[in-house]
Amino acid sequence: MGSRIKRTVAKYKKDLSKSLEKYQVLRDLDIFVLDNSIRESTVGQLRGHTLENKWQIYDEVKKCGFKHTIVASFSHMTRVDDIFIMQLKERGEDPDGLWAFSEITEGITKKVPDTENVPVGIRKLQAPGLYNVIFEVDLGDGVYDFKKFTMKNMCALLNKWNNWCFENLSPKAKVMFSFRDLPDTMPEHADRAFKVVSFLASLPANRRPFGIMFEEPRGKSLPEECGMWARYIRKVMDHNKWKGHLLVHVHEKFGYCDATALQVLMDGADGIWASVCAEGASMGNAPSCITLLNLIRLGNKKVLKKFDCTYLRKAAINVTEITTGQESHIKQPIFGARAIDFVYDLTPEEFDLARFFGEKAPVRITTMASKEMIQKRMVELFGEDPQFTLEMTYKMKELILEDLRTGRKEEYMSMVGLALLFDRAGGKLNEKMRDAIDNFQLRDPHAKNLMAQVRKIWDEWDLRDEVQGDEMLQFDTFYDGFMAPYFSCYRCNDTRKALQAIDMDEDGMVDWNEFETYLKWALNEYPNIVTVEELLDITFRKGIIPAMQDEFLKQE
Repeated sequence: MGSRIKRTVAKYKKDLSKSLEKYQVLRDLDIFVLDNSIRESTVGQLRGHTLENKWQIYDEVKKCGFKHTIVASFSHMTRVDDIFIMQLKERGEDPDGLWAFSEITEGITKKVPDTENVPVGIRKLQAPGLYNVIFEVDLGDGVYDFKKFTMKNMCALLNKWNNWCFENLSPKAKVMFSFRDLPDTMPEHADRAFKVVSFLASLPANRRPFGIMFEEPRGKSLPEECGMWARYIRKVMDHNKWKGHLLVHVHEKFGYCDATALQVLMDGADGIWASVCAEGASMGNAPSCITLLNLIRLGNKKVLKKFDCTYLRKAAINVTEITTGQESHIKQPIFGARAIDFVYDLTPEEFDLARFFGEKAPVRITTMASKEMIQKRMVELFGEDPQFTLEMTYKMKELILEDLRTGRKEEYMSMVGLALLFDRAGGKLNEKMRDAIDNFQLRDPHAKNLMAQVRKIWDEWDLRDEVQGDEMLQFDTFYDGFMAPYFSCYRCNDTRKALQAIDMDEDGMVDWNEFETYLKWALNEYPNIVTVEELLDITFRKGIIPAMQDEFLKQE
């Protein structure tokens, strides 16, 4: 019995190791990112992007360190894109990293393309001096009649517009051809895709395209299926000794999109063209934020050096808000409000946890705070004031200790809490302090009602504790009652270490006074809180979890 189990364990380990070997590709991959946030995030939205929106997204993308960005897609009508690319030129943006889409024809008659007139997509690039083009190519039977317009004709047309770009835009032109209907093409006409790739690979070195792109536009194809497209396109490229890029773009439908993007990268692609966030046509796309963070999670060091990865999450959040006017879905992987705990799976030495969280932990003014700390916090919140002497902050410290001795429960972290403490110590309130207090007092009855609702939830969970009515919850109970929506793995060692942040008196329990301090801080700092759900959300996301992150870094 024992020997059979040992053999099973040995075989399991061997099979697992072999199964995971494919991920080594992702650990070593020097990934190319062509950002599509400006174009993709507006597709399918009820409102388009204004010029201001485009600039906001463009600036977010630059903060991530992405060097290549799709900035336009043209039609015969004047779009916002037309104005935007001229402004890019006026601002002196480097055209070497700016890309635009173009069709390969000005029109189609009876499923045969116009091969004479220059497509508007490349004509419009001349004025702003842009020269990087993505030609959209259809190879399925739905667009062209390949009995009338043969593959030889198709290759000649692609070559014509490829040459046009080098001759009329710039000798430095970078051209990519994007297969946008591979799900329709590959089942019966894979030869068409391979013929085009082989033809482009055979062009002279000075006219050879920058690479090939393809997309899964409907999210229906399986990851392995898309991976096989990449594998065989890359085989054709390798056979012709073409080292061009191969980029993938995947849309969501049945929950495969992120896995599909990774599978394609494992099978031959070396890059992605995607928005940093999930917003896009239909149900969205596989965002670069998620793809890149998965590469980091697998140990890819090149990604960390190449991009500002600590800003990825913030960029995804911001681009979502710019596009939709709303925050990312609360359960969106990586950049949703409840996805914060995944960062503890990353290596702190290689990843700036503080920047990644995007929230600064509130400064905790407790009985442990020195008079110097209180003075520094006063200046941070209210500016320089001759009243903020060490003598005054010593009096404030004495009041904190007196409150503790007499059982008075206050918080001193927020502007309101610290201003009230200053007032009690004999200080004269300045305008900023008075405004903070007045604003809170107007909502005080509502705040008390919210606190009462949270206390009711606390009491209900207290009934499940071994000891009831002691103003304390065991960590397990506190996690089940309040933290589970934000941390998926309570018993993970890193999470348990981080949880110590809320145990201010280090007794191994969470007492109501400790939790109440953060609740009061949230109400004082964010006076427009409406519901108890919003109160708990802000308390955790903007107070407790950033404080946990601080604790985590200290322990590391």
